[in-house]
Amino acid sequence: MTGLSSQPLPRPPVPSSAPGPASAGLLERESALDLLTAEAHRAMEGSGRLVLFRAPTGTGRSALLEAAAELGARLGMRVLRAHASAESSGIPLALVTQLLGPPHDLGGLQDDTPETPHHLRYPSRLWQSLCGHAAGSPLLLAVDDAHLADQPSRRWLAEAARRLTGMPVLMVVTERGQYDVAPPQPGLAYSLPPGVVRMHAVAPLSRHAAEELVRRALGPDTGEAWVDGCVRAGAGNPLLLRALLDDLRAVFPHRGRAGAADSGCPEPMLPENCAELYPGAFVTAVSWWLSSTGPESTLVARALAELEDSAGCDEGEHRPPGSPGMPGTRPGPAAHEDPEPGDDFGDFLAELTRADPDRVDGWITAMLRLGLLCRAPGTGVPRFAHPLLRGAVLDSWPRSHRQALHLRAAELRQCRGHGVEAVAGHLLRTTPGGTKRVAKALLDAAADASRAGRTGAAAHYLRRALDEPMSRERRAAVLTELGELEFGTLRTGGIPRLAEALRLQEEPRDRVLAAVHLGNALAARGKPHAALDVMRELGALDGEPVLARTIQTASAFFSDQDPEIRRAVHTRLRERAERSPEWISPALRALLIRYESTAGLLSAESAMRQIRHLLTSPEDPLLVPYLLGTAAAVAQWADAPDDAERIIRTGLTEHWLSPLHPVHRPLLNTRVDTAAARGRYRWVLEETAHRLRSPGDSPRTGASNFLAHRVIALVECGRSSEAERLIAGTHDSTAQDGWEQNRFLYARGVLRASVGDHAGALADFRECGRRQTARDVESPVVTPWRSAAAESHLRLGETREALALAEEESRYASVWDTPRVRGRALRVLGAATGGRRGLELTAEAVGVLRGTSLDVELIPALITHGLQLTAAGRARSARPLLREAATAAERLGSVRLSGRAERALRASGARPGNASLTGRDSLTVSERRIAALAADGRTNAEISALLHLARRTVETHLTSTYRKLGIRRRGDLPAALNSGADEPS
Repeated sequence: MTGLSSQPLPRPPVPSSAPGPASAGLLERESALDLLTAEAHRAMEGSGRLVLFRAPTGTGRSALLEAAAELGARLGMRVLRAHASAESSGIPLALVTQLLGPPHDLGGLQDDTPETPHHLRYPSRLWQSLCGHAAGSPLLLAVDDAHLADQPSRRWLAEAARRLTGMPVLMVVTERGQYDVAPPQPGLAYSLPPGVVRMHAVAPLSRHAAEELVRRALGPDTGEAWVDGCVRAGAGNPLLLRALLDDLRAVFPHRGRAGAADSGCPEPMLPENCAELYPGAFVTAVSWWLSSTGPESTLVARALAELEDSAGCDEGEHRPPGSPGMPGTRPGPAAHEDPEPGDDFGDFLAELTRADPDRVDGWITAMLRLGLLCRAPGTGVPRFAHPLLRGAVLDSWPRSHRQALHLRAAELRQCRGHGVEAVAGHLLRTTPGGTKRVAKALLDAAADASRAGRTGAAAHYLRRALDEPMSRERRAAVLTELGELEFGTLRTGGIPRLAEALRLQEEPRDRVLAAVHLGNALAARGKPHAALDVMRELGALDGEPVLARTIQTASAFFSDQDPEIRRAVHTRLRERAERSPEWISPALRALLIRYESTAGLLSAESAMRQIRHLLTSPEDPLLVPYLLGTAAAVAQWADAPDDAERIIRTGLTEHWLSPLHPVHRPLLNTRVDTAAARGRYRWVLEETAHRLRSPGDSPRTGASNFLAHRVIALVECGRSSEAERLIAGTHDSTAQDGWEQNRFLYARGVLRASVGDHAGALADFRECGRRQTARDVESPVVTPWRSAAAESHLRLGETREALALAEEESRYASVWDTPRVRGRALRVLGAATGGRRGLELTAEAVGVLRGTSLDVELIPALITHGLQLTAAGRARSARPLLREAATAAERLGSVRLSGRAERALRASGARPGNASLTGRDSLTVSERRIAALAADGRTNAEISALLHLARRTVETHLTSTYRKLGIRRRGDLPAALNSGADEPS
């Protein structure tokens, strides 16, 4: 190359360097613009240099180049432009030719050969062409994306930069400077001395600048949530941020402005799904950004996005059942937990994508600095800064590629010893591959999830496992297990799965067990006829007496859902017992005892004597659970709660009954029946809290025995308004004739009576009685609807109707003859009879119930007898009984009965405030609750906020508590509350 003459060239006047249109919209690029201005003036004075802007994709390199071109034009420089592209990177000197144009004959050169870039003297002629341009006017050479240029052009630009000193030429070049997984080629300035090049690194926008850009585009009143979402999704990258803002302006006319809802339009949320950004500018920009990083970085970015997407790692997002979780976290129900020791996410991502681990770690670090990634709270695992960004990265990735990634991730995690659920979570997102190894991994994960109580995840694993090959027997077992999980969660109740399992069974015993499971699911969904049809289709099984008895026993349990079927099944059972008594096993005999007990044909003493004998009789293991379920119910009715609870524990723990077994739910029902009979209302509320949701996540609750007990417990605890809301959210299933619907009607009647709707309560009690009578249930051992209806009649002034019901209840109670039913019947009969005879009956009720640990029935008897004594002018005799009732009600925690006792005391002329008791048992429910919180170290302010009480109320209750307990300091509360020596005085 030849140099130019050193003679100075004439210079045009230098205009002001004030920013022009191209630089006016640039944010946080002042230092770059100042550098351009200084170097342009320096070039105008005859001393050129190379200015190199290196920046990640999308951060505004081209905008700076445009600002440089406009600056040069204002200064009177001739501006020559060129833009490198990947398409022309294979043509030697294509970029320089684009910049300067093809060289022409320059006088001193006598070259008759064709002017071709391959000619050895072509670079020299291009340099002479540059010198010729510079001789006429100062030059500004604007070269964009030099990293895409052909190698000869890059060498020419580097060599030219060395020779710009003393020339009126400013060369402004942009070059991509971003850390990629694939090692980059050397940059344009790597071999240049510092004196000939000024390199400037362009950083992403700060958060403040990005927020300013958002508000410029969407308006100054844009909501904070929108601004924050846009800033995170744009990651400080002007290209991505502007593309996102273009989409948002097109899709959302209100653009998240604060107060947009006041104009009648609901304020939209910033979308988190790229499908909502209909124009697609943002997705296109992200795709372009990905393509500029190269295939290695693109694969790593997509792998990271897919792992994050499948783990459900968005802020505030719960990980879906069966999701694999992010590597680097412990497998389990939560996606964000502490990293496992030695588990490096970067290494896993590198191995997953077959990339260099060091380069992957470097790429993660670079993306964190650029703002495209952030660290997950708690784990530090990298993730994309916003779901929109993650979704755009995945947008064009084929599903087959994602599935292949998850298959490899599962293999790697298994090799690394991660939990079976972590492995299975990836397998859920793969195409069935026809391998037993995959099926085993999924089944192992289902077992782990079931043991941990994550039934939703277990069901996901099982459904996916069924897509893999397995033996007929194994498939039937998996279908049964899945049907059990779906039994309580889906509206189908797992019936399709159980029906398929039954079809696969071949052995008689397996077919019977499968039929029992299917029949129980059908009966639980209100289809007892279908359940019995399933049992009949099994045939007589005369050669298998145990299986035949199992069918008969299970059918009896299914029949409880329909009165006509119940009567027919038990009629056939009684006839069989008369014809072939030796055929009737202990479990079937217990069913007959249960039926006769509810029909009012047996006494409790006789029933329990027979039940105890049956429990000691030999019985086939297949039938023992049925015997236990029946025996527990009879024991509970016979006021033998200890026996009932022991039998229930045996049935639930020793026999491992699944929810599909016909006895599983009856045992749970009897357990809550027993607790309610003992007045353990707090336990009832805890036990029923998670058993009320209808299958299929229905927003309404289905009528059930659990619901009935919860409603009554809420009423007793003084929470009638909560019970009313619960009743209002219950399915209207009055068309069903199951016994649990009758319990619900009774509980609703109790609730209505507690709020003063005695006519509505009477209607519920009457309907409950009609349904029970249709089921041949006459005894009050199941639901004492006659006593409840008689009390409603009394409240409505209908004494004759009340007396008739009370007398009928008393007759049946004398047959069963347990303190609970006799005491209740005597109390109501005495209230309906009145007068001296009424006093005798209520006094007898108190005598029957006292000393039986049946405070639930004793307290109403004491109150009723005390009120009658007061009405008879014997208030002094009534007060001790009423105080006893008040104390027992406080001990029981029944706010309703406590209130009744206090009102009765006032009616008797007593002053409860002056006659208060002392000791731990004298505390009211509210005092006990507040004292317990104070003993746990809660401050008065914390107790006030927790119980929604005024602070003054808390202080008043604590003062009363100190006086009753005989203590002076808060620190004495734990010992005083835990002491068993305190007795009412």
